[in-house]
Amino acid sequence: MTTTSLLAIEHVRKSFGDNVVLRDVSLTVEPGQCVVLIGASGSGKSTLLRCVNLLETVDDGRILLAGKDITDPRVSADAVRARIGVVFQSYNLFPHLSVIDNITLAPVRVHMVDRADARQRAMAMLERVGLAEKAHARPDDLSGGQQQRVAIARALVNDPQLMLLDEVTSALDPELVGEVLDLLRELKAEGMTMILNTHEMGFARQVADEVCFLHGGYIHEKGPPAQVLGDPQEERTRQFLSRIHSL
Repeated sequence: MTTTSLLAIEHVRKSFGDNVVLRDVSLTVEPGQCVVLIGASGSGKSTLLRCVNLLETVDDGRILLAGKDITDPRVSADAVRARIGVVFQSYNLFPHLSVIDNITLAPVRVHMVDRADARQRAMAMLERVGLAEKAHARPDDLSGGQQQRVAIARALVNDPQLMLLDEVTSALDPELVGEVLDLLRELKAEGMTMILNTHEMGFARQVADEVCFLHGGYIHEKGPPAQVLGDPQEERTRQFLSRIHSL
């Protein structure tokens, strides 16, 4: 019996003008798996996530979600995005709305969920991320770590099949990083399928099922974290990790 990967990225190429960011990227992600993308700035990690969420159009190759080609131009991008939760390094919360209104905005306006149901689900998600008492606060009244947890709650409220997390701790003060990483560990333990970009190598070592090192528009090396981070086979990977560890 064959099984279908939740996500299959097949020979994806993406350029911006003369700048080829992704040359030939292939990757599969199984249900419940956590895949961590590492690499220098400009290596294509964020672009790859944006291609998966159809925020960028691939130039070549294709991306399949649960066996369906989502890069087919006939596919509804909104329908695909409803199945994928995305969290960026900038929280992108609306400052004039309360926390709960930030979370219910898309379910009510885009997905036509009943407002009362949306608020009930939003409160459940806020409880889940430990911020139920902040439901009626404004984002500016929260710490950076709390705002990022709200952004994660907003991504979770539609019960996504897949979570994409793009450097979600890079904008946080060091003392706030832990609370966000703890939440991601919990999501992983609960079976959430995730792809994330991070420079937190300790977190990648603890949580990732697979680590992929991007360089020059390719996945240069991939494998279990113990191998890629602890005993990399490629010189480029070793050079990158030595720079990270010297910071």
